Amino acid sequence: MLEKAAGLPVDEVVVDLEDGVAVADKESARENLAEAAATGTLAVRINGIGSPWWQEDLESVWAARPSVIVVPKVESIEHVEAVSELLPYGVGLEVQIETARGLVEVERIAAAGEPLEALVFGPGDFAASIGVPVLTIGAGASEYALARIVVAARAFGLQAVDGPYAALGDLEGLRASSRRALALGYEGKWVVHPEQIEPVQEIFTPSEAERERAERILAAPDGAVTVEGDMVDAATKRLAEVTLLRAGRPSSP
Repeated sequence: MLEKAAGLPVDEVVVDLEDGVAVADKESARENLAEAAATGTLAVRINGIGSPWWQEDLESVWAARPSVIVVPKVESIEHVEAVSELLPYGVGLEVQIETARGLVEVERIAAAGEPLEALVFGPGDFAASIGVPVLTIGAGASEYALARIVVAARAFGLQAVDGPYAALGDLEGLRASSRRALALGYEGKWVVHPEQIEPVQEIFTPSEAERERAERILAAPDGAVTVEGDMVDAATKRLAEVTLLRAGRPSSP
């Protein structure tokens, strides 16, 4: 899996030491970290604060030379600080909001400052935390939780990333989950299988038609004008800039 992940066309590879690793395999998983690589950003998810493994995880992760550490089940700014003070300079931090307590504290967590870079929604543990009657990770995810997390992230200049959809054969369900996250302001989504990469990238990447329309909006005169039947003003131009940013294309001056 590590060998395959290293060549995948994704923005970030997250090597898991937490829920994806059986208790009996925690030590051997750490020993494999030196084999981890990624074409984009390499991240390692450690076990959560309060578990018997998280500190040893942090001592071991540097064999992989990751750019980012992911901390699951974060429930307070103290959790963020406990990891932050142990990170070398330049290593980023992403935290998962996946419990009721974590959601209640999400604004304070988002305000933690550097090296915090992103908030990631954890749909499976969150559903279990609040008693949602589903048996598939990503099913029945709360739009309230998604919205509150993305608002907290944006308020403090952080990225907002949706969690995975675990029904591997249900690509339409995956697309629907991705569209919902995009509509709420998320800029990406975790995947758990290579077959999920292309559908998710397709949803989160603006189409050529969307990019061209954004450019026409930005080229329109200032003030309230009409473009292709829509009223366009300064707020619309800000929306167009966001679209081009997601497309990786800078807006024209």
